[in-house]
Amino acid sequence: MTGRPPIPVIVDCDTGVDDALALLFAVRHPGLHLRAVTCVAGNTHVDQVVRNTLTVLEQAGAPEIPVGRGAERPLIEPPRDAHHVHGRDGMGDLGLPAPARRPAGVDAVTLLRREILASDRPVTLVPTAPLTNIALLLRTHPEVTANIERIVFMGGAVATGNATAVAEFNVWHDPEAAAVLLSAEVPVTMYGLDVFERVLVPAPDVRRLTESAEPGTRLAGRLLSHRGPATGEEDPRGGLGDAGAVCSVADPAGLTTHRLPVEVNLAPGPARGQTVVDRRPRPGEAELHGEMREQRLVDVALDIDAKRYIELYLTTVEAGPRA
Repeated sequence: MTGRPPIPVIVDCDTGVDDALALLFAVRHPGLHLRAVTCVAGNTHVDQVVRNTLTVLEQAGAPEIPVGRGAERPLIEPPRDAHHVHGRDGMGDLGLPAPARRPAGVDAVTLLRREILASDRPVTLVPTAPLTNIALLLRTHPEVTANIERIVFMGGAVATGNATAVAEFNVWHDPEAAAVLLSAEVPVTMYGLDVFERVLVPAPDVRRLTESAEPGTRLAGRLLSHRGPATGEEDPRGGLGDAGAVCSVADPAGLTTHRLPVEVNLAPGPARGQTVVDRRPRPGEAELHGEMREQRLVDVALDIDAKRYIELYLTTVEAGPRA
């Protein structure tokens, strides 16, 4: 990134242990300019998401960054949290103090529109949450697409899901919103479970972060300790999760993507919320018999240089607050 202006970025999140890890990276990487953070219900209810977001920014020593409260629930479905993964407060029940910071005086969609249109360079949106805010933005203010460089969303899966056998949580939580995103006239990168689960910070590094005297670095270690995979290890590795999507914005060369047709299954039943990724080398019988479908071409992440992103994350977060 040397010599290049920072990439203007807006993170839309449901903070969330790994969303918090993503925010710590976004505010400390010199190649990123975090213009705003918008909040949506997902891992926990939206008011807790706002509080968690403000807490992380405060602990990170970030400059004043506007934080907008967004949708309380999906477009159609009832809200369904992930407290069993992220704790009752969404932040691993670490007992963090209440933030002194306050959210912006505008809602998330208004904040997104304002910051996108005000940027002198096209903005990269990084949703790490259900896509309700993004869908509302695109439907309410379609003019913003003229100043969006790319949407890099953490969501979906080519292979196995986590909310269901085939659906990833963020897309499953609001499938209609994900379908709206895939119809946007902007480039889209899908950072799904296929790469999400592969970036694991080694236990000695997690311990070092946890023992740091610097609040943001120490918070990263505590969050990573909570995100250790269920392996039975006494001192487990910690998954970067959503933070990997932000790493891929700062350093795209660590991610291998393929441009593939993708659609979201909106039908009721066990496959609802599945991201159907067409990896076939040629048309099949359905197409040959006239069953043509319009599917959006998406840059789907299929491989990742996990070591590269782990080193990038550690170097960035341990550097401390930016001057």
